[in-house]
Amino acid sequence: MEFVGEHLLPGQLGHFFAILSLVASLVATFAFFKVTNIKEINEKKSWTRLARGAFLAETISVIALFVTLYYIISNHLFEYKYAWQHSSRSLQVEYLLSCFWEGQEGSFMLWSFWHCVLGWILIWRAKNWEAPVMTVLSFAQFTLATMLVGIYFFNVKVGSSPFVLLRNEMDNAPIFSQPNYLEFVKDGNGLNALLQNYWMVIHPPILFLGFASTIVPFAYAMAGLWTRDHNGWTKPAIPWAAFSGGILGLGIMMGAAWAYESLTFGGYWAWDPVENASLVPWMVLVAGMHTNLIYRSSGYSLKSTYVFYILAFMLVLYSTFLTRSGVLGDTSVHAFTDLGMNVQLVLFMLVFLVPSFTLFFVRSKEIPTIKREENTYSREFWMFIGSLVLFLSAFVIIVSTSLPVFNKILKTNWAVGEDPEGFHNQVQIFVAIIIGLLTAVTQYLKYKDTSKSYFWRKALIPTIMAVVLTVIIAIWGNISYDKKGIGFLIAIHLGVFAAVYAVVANAAYIWVGMNGKLKAAGASIAHVGFGLVLVGILISSSKKTVLSHNTTGMSPLKVGDKESPLENITLIKGIPTDMGKYMVTFRKDTLNERDRKRYYEINFRAKDGKENFNLYPDIIENNKGSEGVTPNPDARHYWHKDIFTYLTFLANPEKIRAQDTTTFRLKNVAVGDTLFYTNGLMILNEVLVNPNNDKFKFSPQDTALVLDISVISKEGNRFKAQPVLQIVDGAVQVLPDTVMAQSLVLQFNQVKDQEKGLLELGVKETSGVLDFVTLKAYEFPFINVLWIGIILTVIGFFMSIAHRLNLMAREKKS
Repeated sequence: MEFVGEHLLPGQLGHFFAILSLVASLVATFAFFKVTNIKEINEKKSWTRLARGAFLAETISVIALFVTLYYIISNHLFEYKYAWQHSSRSLQVEYLLSCFWEGQEGSFMLWSFWHCVLGWILIWRAKNWEAPVMTVLSFAQFTLATMLVGIYFFNVKVGSSPFVLLRNEMDNAPIFSQPNYLEFVKDGNGLNALLQNYWMVIHPPILFLGFASTIVPFAYAMAGLWTRDHNGWTKPAIPWAAFSGGILGLGIMMGAAWAYESLTFGGYWAWDPVENASLVPWMVLVAGMHTNLIYRSSGYSLKSTYVFYILAFMLVLYSTFLTRSGVLGDTSVHAFTDLGMNVQLVLFMLVFLVPSFTLFFVRSKEIPTIKREENTYSREFWMFIGSLVLFLSAFVIIVSTSLPVFNKILKTNWAVGEDPEGFHNQVQIFVAIIIGLLTAVTQYLKYKDTSKSYFWRKALIPTIMAVVLTVIIAIWGNISYDKKGIGFLIAIHLGVFAAVYAVVANAAYIWVGMNGKLKAAGASIAHVGFGLVLVGILISSSKKTVLSHNTTGMSPLKVGDKESPLENITLIKGIPTDMGKYMVTFRKDTLNERDRKRYYEINFRAKDGKENFNLYPDIIENNKGSEGVTPNPDARHYWHKDIFTYLTFLANPEKIRAQDTTTFRLKNVAVGDTLFYTNGLMILNEVLVNPNNDKFKFSPQDTALVLDISVISKEGNRFKAQPVLQIVDGAVQVLPDTVMAQSLVLQFNQVKDQEKGLLELGVKETSGVLDFVTLKAYEFPFINVLWIGIILTVIGFFMSIAHRLNLMAREKKS
């Protein structure tokens, strides 16, 4: 049958370049392998030309794959499954790239692209290490290429091609029996609503560059074992490890920023399994970088360096299995769905794991080792302790994250409890304390030996400053987190001290230990940044405050729901509602046709009159077979805090279009009077003048009258209403109060007769569905300290890279 309207050429080109990529990477692997083992110069040059040529063909193939797939997606060629599954006609142009990494095939392609970029830098810079290092990288390219070919060998499918036709993958659907089936495929499934955020355009490329770059320290380690040059590889590996650590760390925290702006768990880190799977390789890589520095300066820890670099790359491969096998599908919002490639993903790990550790153990006796124990007053001793703590912390995280894998294999039902976040926090707080303290003191120690007098002469003032700052924070910082008991609160304060100590001590070391030489201070700046990250995490998390306590007693939420009705406030459209130090009003909602999001304007007016601002949390309709909507938060940023909001419940957007036209009925009442409404009665108990209580914060200088009214329904349910009449700058303001459960709005309009005590009360019973939203609001104090810390940490990593490269260049000249 000849199908009408199909564009087959892009798919055929895609398949061709996928096969070419596979073959070229295999040829490059073999050629670089030959170069490594050949001694004769002319023959080595010949094989080098072939290897580089094959790698060039591989690079061209990967770029062509990218261009072809982008053409298919951007032109909405829905005859291709990938375009149909991950994009739609209504999708904004800036999110077309996000369609690449929503699917597994596109993310493998992105990984392969970064390998090509890194490979050419290595060909340019690696010199004598080019051949063995590129052998490892080219073989990794070959394994990645197998993920994209989507062909069958002896009835076994290898990889999954992004260029398959929709009709070939869903051939049982009746629509594909018609030659003009494309007339009925009007649109695609679209991009996942959670991914329609600008962070998801830039976060995955940076994260995958971090993942891809972990192969370089690993490849250098393999090259050292392979060539038996156990010393030479450790020098060029350091700047690469720093690059990988900086980029991967940046990518991880970009993901945290995305979670903060797009997800509604009220934070930036939730110990999600996919978050953990990306964090663990970074921790082990940083441990390896520090033991690498130890070896270069003291001769210790070479075996540890080998192990850490190998494990860092293996953990990247393992995280690939965790996120793509479908095993985390029920426990993470980030995980991919299962494409039936689990065996191939396991083989992906094993083809690197088995040879690398086999080679390590075979060469183990040849690896230089100093038998003498390190001095406890030496830098290398405490750097190794810090690396070991990082590794053990990573081990705990990856074991707990892997419980779904263990359960699947062993048919068990292990779990870390009902509160995984609490479990990780209670373990990792002690890691933060140890690492913070070691980050503070270790730079004040010299390699091999340090006199106590020298150490305390340099470190005493920073130590005193850290103690003083911590005491100030403890006394006036109001850190009173009590959800996990007094022991955890004490640990938080110790963590704050360790983090502050790390910041102060490393900032001071730039002048005390390095005489202000900023160009050589990359490590200290990275440590200052890391200390600020810890300070930001500890303070913003422990002092995170719920602002949206339910002051009305009304909520569509129920006890036991994911969101507590006690911590979510319901806002009736147009009615100012008390929310602590703010009066909050849901003003309107607007559908943005471009991004298909409905934005809700929420006005915050501080009771002291100093602030008045709007926030616009939004919702977007779910796609890909999911019902309902996905809420996205909005936040107001200050230098010292964030006000963070998101919607937890809203009236049916279709029903609320029918506007309620009911008006207020005016009643004259006095204290003690009873009024009747359709479903019950109300009693005016008293008139409060400038009340100062949990709900209102008026001062004696204000002019405010509050009616205290009891509302009693026919069913015997009792409610409290307190409408307000206030004079502000000579103008009268009325603040209605709403009894949502009774569809009742009360408004104190004026004092009719002061001598008789007559007051005018407006009573409105809504005849239609109330237009309302339920809102969750947090205050995150000093969260910007976290973001500043991340920026400084990354800057420090790259300053360290520049310093190392300069040192290597000077050594070559000399």
